[in-house]
Amino acid sequence: MIIEPRMRGFICLTSQPKGCEQNVKNQIAYIQSKGAINGAKKVLVIGASTGFGLASRITSAFGSRASTIGVFFEKPASEGKTASPGWYNSAAFEAEANKAGLYAKSINGDAFSTEIKQQTIDLIKKDLGQIDLVIYSLASPVRLHPISGVLHRSVLKPIGGTYTNKTVDFHSGKVSEISIEPCSGDDIENTVAVMGGEDWAMWMQALKDENLLANGAMTIAYSYIGPSLTEAVYRKGTIGKAKDHLEATAFEISDSLHSIGGKAYVSVNKALVTQASSAIPVIPLYISLLYKIMKSEGIHEGCIEQMQRLYNDKLYRDDETIPVDDNGRIRIDDWEMRDDVQEKVAKLWLEATTESLPEIGDLEGYRIDFHHLFGFGFEGVDYQADTNEIVPIASIKE
Repeated sequence: MIIEPRMRGFICLTSQPKGCEQNVKNQIAYIQSKGAINGAKKVLVIGASTGFGLASRITSAFGSRASTIGVFFEKPASEGKTASPGWYNSAAFEAEANKAGLYAKSINGDAFSTEIKQQTIDLIKKDLGQIDLVIYSLASPVRLHPISGVLHRSVLKPIGGTYTNKTVDFHSGKVSEISIEPCSGDDIENTVAVMGGEDWAMWMQALKDENLLANGAMTIAYSYIGPSLTEAVYRKGTIGKAKDHLEATAFEISDSLHSIGGKAYVSVNKALVTQASSAIPVIPLYISLLYKIMKSEGIHEGCIEQMQRLYNDKLYRDDETIPVDDNGRIRIDDWEMRDDVQEKVAKLWLEATTESLPEIGDLEGYRIDFHHLFGFGFEGVDYQADTNEIVPIASIKE
C-alpha cells in the first residue's frame, strides 16, 4: 500500500515502516560515529520503542555492544492498517542488532502488569542471567493497577486555578490563547499513580527478588522540569506532582539496592517533540522558540544526541563519578536551561504571534520532528513506493 500521513490533532493515524527503519538507522549511525562507550553489557529497557527509551536501547547496543531486552506496548499491523510507529521502530532495531551480532529480544504488552513483568523475568533468567542497567521510560496516559485492579487516568492540568497563556497549533501555525481548567477530585492521585514512581519501584523489587540484578546495577528513569514559562501546566501541575513522586522514588530504590551496591537515578532531559509533549498545551510553542535559539547556538539535541551525552558524559565517565544536582538528579537539560537560552526564549515568547512565529521560531523544525515520529519525511525513503505494512518483530511470536 502507499502509506501517507493522516493527522488527527496531535497524533498521526498512520506510520511508515521504511521511514521508521530509516529513523532507527540514522540513530544507530550517530551513535557509531561517536565511538565506543564503556557502559553496561546487559540492559533492560522498559518503554523501549520510541523517544528516549528507543534512543537508550540504541545507545546501549551500538555504543556499548550491550545485549538488550526491550519492553513496550505497541500495535502490530493488520492488512490495510499500519502498525504503531513503535512497532516498526522495534522491528528495525532488532534487525539491525541481529546484523551486528548483538542479542536483542522484545516483549510486547502492558508493562504495568504482573504478567509482563513475569515474562521479562523468565526471559532474563533464560538468556542473560543478570542485568547491569535498567532504563525506565514508560509514557502512558492510563494504568491498570496490577494489585487494586483500578484503572487510573492521568490528566495534564494546573493545580489551584485556571491557567491561561499562549499556545500554537503546530499544523496551521496559528498562535492563540488557551485556558486550562484546574484539576479536581482525584486528578492528582490518578496522575501520580500512572506517571509517578510506583511501577518503577515494582519492577526493581521484582528483579531484585529474583536475583536478576548484577552487583552495582544501575537504574535510570526520565523526567523533565522546564522553565517558569511552562511550570503552571507542567512542573507545578498534575504532571509535576507525578514527576516529584518519580524523583522521590529514586532514593527509595537506591536504599533497596544498597545491599548489591546498586543505585537509582532520575535524568532530567531536554524538551523535545514527542507524542506526549505535543499533547500538552503551551509546550509546542515553547519548543519551537527553544529550537530556534538552540540551533542558532549550535547546542540543539534530539533524543539520540541526548542519550549519547547522558551515557558518555554522565553515566560512564572515566572518573566513575556521576554528577548530580542538589536534589540528586542527573541534568542533561543543562544546555536548555542555560540562563542565556532561557532569557532569549522569554523575550521571544512575548513577541510570538501567528505572523511573527515563522521568523522568530522554528515551527518547521517542530513539524519535521513530529512527522519523523511516525516515519515520514526522511531522505532516502520512497514514500510513493508500494510498501508492505506487515512487518514482523523477529523475537515476538504473534
